[in-house]
Amino acid sequence: MEIKVLGVGCVKCNSLEQRTNEAAKQLSLENVVEKVSDINEITDLGILSVPALVINGKIKSVGKVPSVEQIVEWIKEEM
Repeated sequence: MEIKVLGVGCVKCNSLEQRTNEAAKQLSLENVVEKVSDINEITDLGILSVPALVINGKIKSVGKVPSVEQIVEWIKEEM
C-alpha cells in the first residue's frame, strides 16, 4: 500500500495529512503515509494544485481536503 499526501505545508495540506493518517490508523495501517513536499516530484505526478492524495499511484483528490470517511473508502478500494 502506497499512500502519498502531496503538499507544500499549507493549512489544507497539513489537514489532509492528518486526515489520511487517521484513515490509515482506522484501517490498522501503520507508517504507510508518505508526505511529498518537493514541487518537482509533485508536478512529475501531473499534480498542478495541492493538497493532493495519491493511493497506489492513482490520484484520488486534488485541491481539497476530503473527509476521513472518504479517505477510508478510497484506501479500501485499493486494498
